[in-house]
Amino acid sequence: MSLLSFETSQNMLDLLHVNSARVENVTLSASLGRILAEDIVATYNDPQFPTASMDGYALKHADLELKKLKILGDNPAGSDEQRVLGSGECIKTFTGSKMPQGSDTLLQIENVSVEDGFILINEPVPHASSVRAIGETYKAGEVLIKRGTKIGFAQIGVMAGLNCVMVKVMLRPRVAVVSTGSEILDLGANSENPAQVRSSNNYTLAALFESAGAEVLQLGTLKDDKNSISKTFENALESADILVSTGGVSVGDYDFVKDIVPRLGAEVLYQGVAIKPGKHVMVAQRKNSFIFALPGFAYSSTVVAILYVLPLIAKMLGREKAYTTVEAKLSEDFKKRSTLTEFTPCNVVVEDGEYFVNFANKKVGSSAILTNLLNESGLMISGEEDKELTKGTFVNVILLENF
Repeated sequence: MSLLSFETSQNMLDLLHVNSARVENVTLSASLGRILAEDIVATYNDPQFPTASMDGYALKHADLELKKLKILGDNPAGSDEQRVLGSGECIKTFTGSKMPQGSDTLLQIENVSVEDGFILINEPVPHASSVRAIGETYKAGEVLIKRGTKIGFAQIGVMAGLNCVMVKVMLRPRVAVVSTGSEILDLGANSENPAQVRSSNNYTLAALFESAGAEVLQLGTLKDDKNSISKTFENALESADILVSTGGVSVGDYDFVKDIVPRLGAEVLYQGVAIKPGKHVMVAQRKNSFIFALPGFAYSSTVVAILYVLPLIAKMLGREKAYTTVEAKLSEDFKKRSTLTEFTPCNVVVEDGEYFVNFANKKVGSSAILTNLLNESGLMISGEEDKELTKGTFVNVILLENF
């Protein structure tokens, strides 16, 4: 089988045309985890007027030399203070209150003593102390949140402050997930013999795709039966933007998926990439839907899904990238196991702002060891030309977080 290079396969994936203009409006409270479809721009300054950041007395800074100022009254938060301070006067002003006209400084309560309607200044403060300037948080016209941002708690808080009742978000691509193989046993099903394997791929990938912003159609497991696989795939393609299957793409007698996909009228864009794990990956397209047939081993299918399915989901959501790749330094020697582009599970450690990679407790074996992705793990990339990498060598690492 002729294998594409990893770089070529990624370039071909990047050139695929997808509809990334589908949007919908949702309530702010329902927008958590969704992808923003427009820039959020401040329509006014915040604060719109000088504001007290502590409880104290609003006054003219020049009047601190007087040592004693007359209290005109209180200025509670939320009141539309209209009084104008004259020389020798102050107004008791509370956190969040509009600073009175004529004042330029807030003297904290603990810095004064109060006697007979006057404050006695015990400790002066700098000019403009404890006063929030106009536009301190943001200024009118400033882009606060960019299109393509995944909405989290901070984004919701900022949008609430802007009175964004409804939020325009990208329509979530629908991804159908199914695992194939007569040896696969779904969750909760009774085992008939010890040779059966408990299903994990469809649950792992469903969680991965949902974390990336997709809507997942969980199709469960299928036996190695051509008719049932064909019918399930056909039904899925009627409603899903992306169909992802695991198993059935290798060269075994019961690997039916690789033959079924073209018979569904899908164009096979490529099958076989020079990567480890996952070299038998198949990518196909039928009309506006895409098919990713992934290997059956748990680690392999997960890695290939990150490399190939997540970028397409990101593209459909209008996002610039599907995952973060950083440069890290090897904390130990590494011996490459093949002549392919390898994606090796590793531990990622940050020390003094620099990334380091080690392989402590990472098991070496088949591409079925999903436990290698637990804890603070990443995928270290070593190219086809790499052989033995010595300690201190810089490598690229895919971080397995914040998809």
